[in-house]
Amino acid sequence: MITLILFTIGAAFVQRTTGFGFGIFIMTVLPFLLPSYGEATTLSGLLAAVTSFLLTVKYRREIAWRKLLPILVSFLLASFVAVRMLTWLRGETVKYVLGVTLVLSAVYYGFFAERITVRGTLGVQVVLGLLSGIMGGLFGMQGPPAVLYFLAVYESKDRYTAWTQCYFLIGNCMMTVYRAQSGFLTQEVASAWCYAVPAVLVGTWLGSLVYNRLSLPTLKKLVYLYIGISGMVAIAS
Repeated sequence: MITLILFTIGAAFVQRTTGFGFGIFIMTVLPFLLPSYGEATTLSGLLAAVTSFLLTVKYRREIAWRKLLPILVSFLLASFVAVRMLTWLRGETVKYVLGVTLVLSAVYYGFFAERITVRGTLGVQVVLGLLSGIMGGLFGMQGPPAVLYFLAVYESKDRYTAWTQCYFLIGNCMMTVYRAQSGFLTQEVASAWCYAVPAVLVGTWLGSLVYNRLSLPTLKKLVYLYIGISGMVAIAS
């Protein structure tokens, strides 16, 4: 429980300051704390939804649904299929793929993200929404592909936060329904969620204190370094 609480605080802090990363951060440890990988992704989504709910309510006036719906719909379709896949994929295989995904995410965001420009066209939204749904359904980390789109179309930092958190909130709520239908919403998940919700509030509050003060490039580099190391550990284990 101590490990869960500490990592939840860290994940909520990262989500509040950078707009994404809850699942990437906490999924470096959840697969080792819960009985199955599906339960780990379920708990990650439920906890991330708490942070997203708080921020969606706060920035609700900044949400532009017309620009949000295409990527959201494609995400929901892909994530449904991906969650179903977890019912027959072997846990060891998924953990290995997760490790590779963590390493690639760390390399991409650490070295290439700022060099790649993405246009907010309908086709781009659909493709990135599908990728986001696959990563969200399998690994509980739908953020990386979606952030590419939101960074391309956001008009202010607050609007970027509003769009990303609304997207994550709806996505995590729907994936929880999918995961419950697949048998991943268990008593262990519910108990861990009750323990960790206060930690989400603490992490979100700490993140709000530095939202306008911390150097985000520095924070991101530290987070991506940690993610890369965690990915290599997951591959090795």
